[in-house]
Amino acid sequence: MDLEKLLTDRLAPAFAKVADEPADPVVRRSQRADFQSDAALALARRLGRSPRAIAAEVLRHAELADLCSVVEVSGPGFLNLTVADEALAGLVSALATSPRLGVPVAASPETVVIDYSAPNVAKEMHVGHLRSTVIGDAAARLLEWLGHRVLRANHLGDWGTPFGMLIEHLVDLGEVEAAQGLSMGDLDSFYKAARAKFDAVEAFRERSRRRVVALQRGDEATLRLWRLLVQQSARHFLTVYDLLDVTLTERDFHGESSYNDVLGPVVEDLDRLGLLRESEGAACVFPPGFVGRDGAPLPLIVRKSDGGYGYPATDLAAIRHRTGTLGATRLLYMVGLPQRQHFEMVYAAAAQAGWLAPPARAEHVGFGSILGSDGRMLRSRAGESVKLVGLLEEAIARATALARERNPELDEAEAIEVGREVGIGAVKYADLSSDRHRDYVLDWERMLSLDGNTAPYLQYAYSRIRSIFRRAGVAAQPEAEILLVEPAERALAFELIGFGGVVGEVAVNLEFHHLAGYLYRLAAAFSAFYERCPVLRADPAVRESRLVLCDLTARVLRQGLYLLGIRTPERM
Repeated sequence: MDLEKLLTDRLAPAFAKVADEPADPVVRRSQRADFQSDAALALARRLGRSPRAIAAEVLRHAELADLCSVVEVSGPGFLNLTVADEALAGLVSALATSPRLGVPVAASPETVVIDYSAPNVAKEMHVGHLRSTVIGDAAARLLEWLGHRVLRANHLGDWGTPFGMLIEHLVDLGEVEAAQGLSMGDLDSFYKAARAKFDAVEAFRERSRRRVVALQRGDEATLRLWRLLVQQSARHFLTVYDLLDVTLTERDFHGESSYNDVLGPVVEDLDRLGLLRESEGAACVFPPGFVGRDGAPLPLIVRKSDGGYGYPATDLAAIRHRTGTLGATRLLYMVGLPQRQHFEMVYAAAAQAGWLAPPARAEHVGFGSILGSDGRMLRSRAGESVKLVGLLEEAIARATALARERNPELDEAEAIEVGREVGIGAVKYADLSSDRHRDYVLDWERMLSLDGNTAPYLQYAYSRIRSIFRRAGVAAQPEAEILLVEPAERALAFELIGFGGVVGEVAVNLEFHHLAGYLYRLAAAFSAFYERCPVLRADPAVRESRLVLCDLTARVLRQGLYLLGIRTPERM
């Protein structure tokens, strides 16, 4: 259904024949025609011919009669292509009758592991977890819809030296009192109290150190207290995921602790493979190509000088498990950009060990930070990280108030439901509509606006289309003939048939702002169509055609927003 690809496929053989070798036609949308190719200009110097002559010869060989009403050479050698209304209408008709909106399932489905969210036990989730969770969930939805086997991996921080201090604090408080406090989601206060005691009281520090040893040795009484911390934290995480409306479940929780028993064997394998070197008492891998500022090779520390294991050991164990046991061929890690070098070194070491060999590959899907209105890292008034629950509840409250104001006909329950869908959608869309490599500013007024590139604008476009069918009491007939009479109809048709191409592109690069941008262009094209082309008052044949365009737009908006993890209210 991708018209740009279709034209490219038609022009490529003609360019290859003229150039006597494969040549990219470089087809793009154009303001001078529907599409334009400038490949003849690039070929002119190499072939020693006029670009206009090359373009004219390409047109003689190209099979475009069934697609284009006008094909011409313009300017210094551009190929201008105007798509025939009949061909465009045919593509729209095919979309309208397609259950998947013209998007095929993957020809070669893969097993994909997506590592995302990754909060720490005994700590509340904060705004720093938002991007990983939202981007990871969008990737999971998209790749799953395309037919891949998607395994969600929420790599919880549930092990390590801090747990000695946390378990001792739990003992001091008493299990019952501590469990009651933790069940109310007061994880931060618990952690801060434990840390303050650890920093101030030598006897508590010594008890904490002994408790870490007991935990690592598998002492059952200590493990029981550790499990209590993990269970209470998991409840908090699940509450946040439910509020954020993401697809993570408790089945997807895979803590660092789950790799404990294999860390030793991982290091032994690295040693057996001749990859380990000692550096200042630590066992390290030195992946090729990574050097420090002084030019010296950078070490990846897999076992520290005290015998403990660092993050690289756990990450390598995870890769070995995911490719070897789970059979994954694509590993996606949703982690902030500052961790880029760490993961690249881990991937390189895993490749050296043979645990990450083609077709398996790993990708660090990095992202920037969320900033406040002052352009700095988003913080609370007290200077602390903003709690994620608080951020989401504020979004819902603001959106609910706006829903009551904009649509007084909504009853209280409807206003709250719309507020949740719009508020959470606004938060997610603000993230996903931004280039993930860049920081972005959290701006409530812009995020919740019904104008511009926002979730509420797209959600409103969807609800407005649904209201057309509710008011008229009719349904679209997908088999109706598509008649593209007005320029606004044509413009909407072009946007509709672009859905599959954008989805395919984003499935590869995971740049979700391209999907968001597409949905915004589609909604804007629909708005122009709706203003200029009467639907229910049109003549019967035109009316049926326009109802199909309306319904198809709603379906694409709904599916596209679903892939971003955003709901589409029927009424706003």
